[in-house]
This record gives sequence, structure tokens and C-alpha cells, in this order.
Amino acid sequence: MTNQAPQRPLVDSFGRHVTYLRVSVTDRCDFRCTYCMGEDMVFLPKSEVLSFEEIQAVIGAFVSRGVRKVRLTGGEPLVRRDIIKLIEALSDRHLARGELDELTLTTNGSQLALHAGRLAELGIRRVNVSLDTLDGDKFRAITRRGRLPQVLDGIYAARDAGLAVKLNMVAIKNVNEEEIVPMLEWAHSEGFELTLIEEMPLGDVSFDRADTHLSLRTVRDRLAERFTLTPIAKRTGGPARYMRIEQTGGTIGFITPLSHNFCESCNRVRLTCTGQLYMCLGQEDRVDLRAALRDGGREGLDAALDRAMILKPKGHDFVIERRSAPAVGRHMSVTGG
Repeated sequence: MTNQAPQRPLVDSFGRHVTYLRVSVTDRCDFRCTYCMGEDMVFLPKSEVLSFEEIQAVIGAFVSRGVRKVRLTGGEPLVRRDIIKLIEALSDRHLARGELDELTLTTNGSQLALHAGRLAELGIRRVNVSLDTLDGDKFRAITRRGRLPQVLDGIYAARDAGLAVKLNMVAIKNVNEEEIVPMLEWAHSEGFELTLIEEMPLGDVSFDRADTHLSLRTVRDRLAERFTLTPIAKRTGGPARYMRIEQTGGTIGFITPLSHNFCESCNRVRLTCTGQLYMCLGQEDRVDLRAALRDGGREGLDAALDRAMILKPKGHDFVIERRSAPAVGRHMSVTGG
């Protein structure tokens, strides 16, 4: 087992250490969630997407510079062909050697029933599953696809395989805000954690986000009228702030990019499936790691990572106002969830 200090840690201009890398392995998804994608998404040709070998090379460069946690995202990561082969390689190279503290993924759950057992065997210890409603009709409306029973089967399969499951619920005004309490009670009764997420102004969608934005400050105040919420020091490497619900014994997380941003402690960067490294979800600055790797190999990658740390901004500028343009033009599925 190895756990050596990195030769040159990734530290940005504000003194923040980057130890968490989110990697989108595909922009494709078998759902079309309304807040994530446009009605008629055009996906990238496969020739533009990083190969597994390139993804491994980029992750290896990050690990050598001090990244301790890698999350695979999409799109939907489990729809990429032979994705388990990539996870096997990352597990063998980095988890088994102690070079990573955690390898995990965020998924919509549709393919979990097929893969949960193997994921557990490869050292995946927990997964995040996007689930915005337990109502079949609403689920179909939000995802434009449906298949809620398939997702629930995947969630239970993950639990049965020994994976810890955290449910991510985007809070949407006038859509699922009345379901937050039932979702919380169901999740905790089944042994799942729940994290609520404010909708983010990424990409043009078919509605005005001002009509659907729900501040989690409001949600938290409502929950406090019904439950005893106790702040806890739990941290998972991401932006969520956690509280314990005393009546259920479970935890609830709040990701609040608008009502209370979390930029001061940002320790993460995002790699798209085409090799573009975004240092902030809410800004457009990026570094082309695919070109750096193909043109300069490992030295090129290291130089690009140094440049990325200089460019990493202090924070995002998310604002949702009526008829306002999105904060950034790219959809969430492009950057990676």
C-alpha cells in the first residue's frame, strides 16, 4: 500500500488544495431530465470522447499530484460501453495500492441492478443516485422517460450489494417541493441518506428557471418546523452541508449554490468526457487536457494542471432571475453531474 505525499500538490491561487476530481465518462444518458438537458439534445460523436486509456492517464496524473477522491459521472456513466473495464483498471491501479481514498460514481440508477454487485467487488463503497420523486407520473415528466421501478430496483440492488446509497433530490418549486418530507422519511426508513440540491442555471431549458427555483433556506426552515435538525461535521469531499434528523436518525445534506455558496472551501475540479477541465462548475474557464496529453504526454499534462490552478476562480456567479440567460451556456450533462 502506498500513501506518499505528492511531489507537487495541486494548490490554487487562493490556497485551496484540489483533492477531488469528478470525471464525466460520457455526455450520453438514457434519461432527459428537464433541468439537466434540453428537449432535443445532440450528443457528441464517439470520436471526440476520451478513450479509457486517456481517462486513466489523466486520472493517474491527478493522483500523483494529490487527488485522493475520484467520482465518475456523465451523462449517465453506466451507459458507456464496457464501463466496468475502466472501473476495474482504476480499482486495480489506484484503490488497491492505496493511492485513492475513494472511487465512486453518481448515477440515475437505471443500470444499477446490473452492475451493483461488481461495483462492490471492485471497492466502490457508496454511490449517489439522482431521484427527484417517488411518484411515477412526475418521474416520467421530469426525466421525459419514466422507468421509476427500474431505478428503485437499482437502488435496492446497490444496498443489497453492501453499497451505501445517497439520494440526490433536486428541489423544484411547484413540482416536487411537497414530496421532500415523504422522500426524507422513506429514504431514512430504508437506510439511505438524502441530499437536497438547488437547481443550477446551466444551459437553456424549456422553462424559466425563476418559476422553478426553490431556495433550500426556505426548505430547511420548513423542515425545522417538523423535525429537530442538528448540524453535524460530516464531510464527503463535496459541497454538501449535513444535518441529523433526530426523529429518523438519518442525515440530510443541503447543496446550496445560490442561497449559500460553498466556494471558499472548494477542493474539486471537473473533467468532461472530451478532456476539458473546468475549474468551476459555474464559470467558463477551462484547460484542454486532451490536447495536453496528446501533444505533450505526462509533462504536457503536468504543465496543463499547473495552468489550471492559476485559472481556478474564487467562486461562481450563479443568479436566477426571471427571463435571465443561464449563468453558463453548457448543460449540466456536458460538464458532468
